[in-house]
Amino acid sequence: MAVDIQFYNQTDEAVDVYEKMVEIVVNETIKQEKLDQETLECSFIFVDNEQIREINANYRNKDAVTDVITFAIEDEIPGEIKIQGVPMPRMLGDVFISLPRTREQAERYGHSFERELSFLAVHGCLHLLGYDHLEPEEEKIMFGKQEEVLNALGIQR
Repeated sequence: MAVDIQFYNQTDEAVDVYEKMVEIVVNETIKQEKLDQETLECSFIFVDNEQIREINANYRNKDAVTDVITFAIEDEIPGEIKIQGVPMPRMLGDVFISLPRTREQAERYGHSFERELSFLAVHGCLHLLGYDHLEPEEEKIMFGKQEEVLNALGIQR
């Protein structure tokens, strides 16, 4: 099964080609995580630098532009009531990507916009699946998984 990805474009750019790239990367990530038999849903929202700065300030108390922010639905909240006994897709959450920051970073790192967007898509997807990079060991695992996905798709620096 493929992941049902909802796309929302909050920029003035045409993003059809970006959506296809994200779909390919997310589906490869899900395949490598051996979740391709599950029914999964997530959203990718393309924003500009000001929008992602506002999200970062409001939800992370960091008043700065960033490249990607994720909101994983499966992050447990104490006292949260879970729906049981009803077949429902596994809702992973939302990934916000700043397209201008993606361009800036691609130029800074000396690779294509497509490579940077693919990196941010797999990075966001892995966050939705519970991976993080706050500790060195976590970072090693997560960044290794990112490279495996990008290498499997032939997406090089």
